[in-house]
Amino acid sequence: MQIEEFRALLGLEAPPGNLPVTLAALWWDAKGDWARAHHMVDSLETQEGMAVHAYLHRKEGAESNADYWYRRAGKRFHRNTLDAEWEALVEGLTAEKS
Repeated sequence: MQIEEFRALLGLEAPPGNLPVTLAALWWDAKGDWARAHHMVDSLETQEGMAVHAYLHRKEGAESNADYWYRRAGKRFHRNTLDAEWEALVEGLTAEKS
């Protein structure tokens, strides 16, 4: 799956059932449902899940909590903008799914 294909899925009322949890969480985030996205990755103990969790806390404005999850994910970075970070996460996760 390419990022363009993922973006096309945003026109649906719900994410397809075959999306990995991390991508489904980013789908809900893009649709404006931060709480649902967060709930999906809150106890996900994978590097990908923790990276999405970090992004969501950064978006929430909870920088110290975001930093904690970045460290748990083994990442020490984030993009300049939230949009750029969302896109980088989707690109990485869709590349893994291909």
